[in-house]
Amino acid sequence: MIKNKYLRFFISIIIFTQFVFSDIAFSQQIQTAPILTSQAPQGATPQPFMQGQQQGIQQISPPTTPQTLPPQPPVSPYVEKQSAFEQYLSERIEITDTQFDAIKKYEGISFSYTSQNIPSDKIAVPVKIVKPPPKKEFIDSPLEIGGGFLIGTPDIISSAFKILGIKSPLFISTEIKQFGYNLFRQPPSTFVPVGNLPVGPDYVIGPEDEIRVTIWGKVEGGWNVTVDRDGKISLPKIGVLGVAGLTFKELKELLYKGFSKYYTGFEMNVSMGILRTIRVYIVGNAERPGAYTISSVSTLINALFESGGINKTGTMRDIQLKRNGKVIAHFDIYDLLLRGDKTKDVRLMPEDVIFIPPVAQLVGIAGNVKNPAIYELKGETRVIDLIQMAGGLTSIAFKGRVQVQRIEEHQFRTVFEGDLIDIEDNEEKNFALKDGDVVKVFSVVEEKIIVNINGAIAKPGEYGVVPGVTKVKDVLSLAGGLHYYTSNKAEITRVTVTQAGPETERLIVDLPKAMEGDPQHNIPLERNDYIFIHTIPEWQLYRIISIVGEVKFPGNYTVKKGERLSSLIERAGGFTDRAYIKGALFTRESVRILQQKSLDEAVDMLEQTILSQTASTMETAISGEAAEQKKAAIGQRRELLSKLRSAKAQGRLTIKIDAPEKLKGTGADIELEDKDMLYIPSQPSSVMVMGAVYNQNSFLYDTKSDVSSYIKLAGGVTREADEKSIFILKVDGTAISKRQEGWGFMRAKLDPGDTIVVPHEYEKIAWMREIRDLTTVLYQIAITTGVIKAMGLF
Repeated sequence: MIKNKYLRFFISIIIFTQFVFSDIAFSQQIQTAPILTSQAPQGATPQPFMQGQQQGIQQISPPTTPQTLPPQPPVSPYVEKQSAFEQYLSERIEITDTQFDAIKKYEGISFSYTSQNIPSDKIAVPVKIVKPPPKKEFIDSPLEIGGGFLIGTPDIISSAFKILGIKSPLFISTEIKQFGYNLFRQPPSTFVPVGNLPVGPDYVIGPEDEIRVTIWGKVEGGWNVTVDRDGKISLPKIGVLGVAGLTFKELKELLYKGFSKYYTGFEMNVSMGILRTIRVYIVGNAERPGAYTISSVSTLINALFESGGINKTGTMRDIQLKRNGKVIAHFDIYDLLLRGDKTKDVRLMPEDVIFIPPVAQLVGIAGNVKNPAIYELKGETRVIDLIQMAGGLTSIAFKGRVQVQRIEEHQFRTVFEGDLIDIEDNEEKNFALKDGDVVKVFSVVEEKIIVNINGAIAKPGEYGVVPGVTKVKDVLSLAGGLHYYTSNKAEITRVTVTQAGPETERLIVDLPKAMEGDPQHNIPLERNDYIFIHTIPEWQLYRIISIVGEVKFPGNYTVKKGERLSSLIERAGGFTDRAYIKGALFTRESVRILQQKSLDEAVDMLEQTILSQTASTMETAISGEAAEQKKAAIGQRRELLSKLRSAKAQGRLTIKIDAPEKLKGTGADIELEDKDMLYIPSQPSSVMVMGAVYNQNSFLYDTKSDVSSYIKLAGGVTREADEKSIFILKVDGTAISKRQEGWGFMRAKLDPGDTIVVPHEYEKIAWMREIRDLTTVLYQIAITTGVIKAMGLF
């Protein structure tokens, strides 16, 4: 039931995209519309459209530290990817402020600004705490608002990170498989009943083998004879010979000796024709035990392939070949897999028995080795032996941390965690492994020594530096040089890590002097410096406005400062006779940024609630079935968060559009800004009903129909519907709700293009029931940002 409700909850996104003219149609026209400049008034002054002075100042202002974090010194938002060298574990793990709030609730995890005085059984994981930036703003990187160390055992921290979806090198996947068994999963294409291949000199002749004899010289002849059930063949002159049990080499010697009694001056060639088949038995822990008829030249490996191989309960290290009640050979498949050694692969005889004993001790090795897997032990095997068996370390393996876990008292317990180099040099620490042990090899520290440069520069981004050596001029050259609209000023934000916390300072650089090599301004850079290059005040090359849809001359227009909406409509030739002015859509970039910020804050609030409940939910699961149900609910909530995160604000500004002559002098005749967009649709002919109804669809507009009529056309509301919260998204961008209008709402008349939304009552959906304020958040997302049509959340 939950799954069906969940699908119905989101299915409206698929249906509604077929009817939304305000999201897709005009955007496609805008991308292809030409820039029209011929009508720009004379004397127009270009205005800023890139990173202005005010934006630059806003970007480098440190954010306010949330109350949920411990008090600490202010930190720059631009310090990124700084490594903690005192830790052998990893680079600083990036976690959001909401994840930090959730992880603090885990029992056994604490937070500290330093990594000193850590208990011997615990580790200090360096973290930086960030707040995601508002969507689509010029700040692409999350803002760092804190940093320090999470203190706890590796297992507890790894478990917490895994549940919260935090990517961390602390977590080594142990989803490894038993080594070698996939060798038999698909029979090789070359395995056929071999009957036409040359045999070796040790091949033993038996009944039903075909022997081909050819002689030439003073006498010529050729015979194909088959060994009868008595093991004999018959040839001219020689007569009847017993050949069963002879090797192929002995057969050739016997025949040459026999012909030599009657002929001289001849040559002889003996070969095998069609070979006999033999029956062998494959028993024990085979994938398909039983009796098999195979070629007489087959070996033990051939027979194993024919039978489907070895079951995972069977050994790979001691396969036994029994003949006449005695074990005559032992074969270790690891010799073949690890060294390519097939010398002990024995040729089979009739009635041989291949016995596969149970698997011996198993140990696992995971992480940064070349072949992580579960290996079967044979005799005493130590930690270093297992690493060599797994192909050795990868190029990114860190010898400073190896962990061995052992099952004791029916639970995992770390019995060793330390330096691999120490293990190699210390025989006591290179201890013998036991059945069920798991060895984990971690990765090296990722050390990035970089600075970040942004602003009016040709190639903004991260650049590697030598701290104290690389200077401002060097990095400016690496970044492609300055733009022609660059101001003379750059600002460097630098953070120094101290025991009391990070200390931030800002340095002002005169760029012309730095480029000339002035040591006062061409200063050496340090790790993680952030360089921001300012533009000249109020720089903007063009101010471009788009008008598309039902106007006579749609396109992109350049406008001067102070030009208003009525002027744009006049320059576009006015409206066509098909224009639906009531449904006009006006969007503004500055409004879109604010809407996106509102959306992100709403989603952040919801994410914090979900993460907090996720932590407590997993702790309260009292059975395996309950834990699985909890995990399913967590997955559905994460999918909801992902969908909400993908929502993009539209930036719609509700304005009553009219003909230019009527628009002039009114409050709706607003001054235009760069990237403003006006879309005039054609007359629609339908009304959309979506949400908790039986048939989400668009219905033909009828002047006599009201809200109640259209809901009936949609089959009525479902049991999950929240009838008190029904609302209408008007075609002009406004909203009318049932709570607002009261008893007369259901008889309200509609306009073409309106949308009736019947929300779900989320208390009736199990995995949403515990999420506080969900309805409020989703309503805010739909109304404030205008993304309901693209999201299908109701």
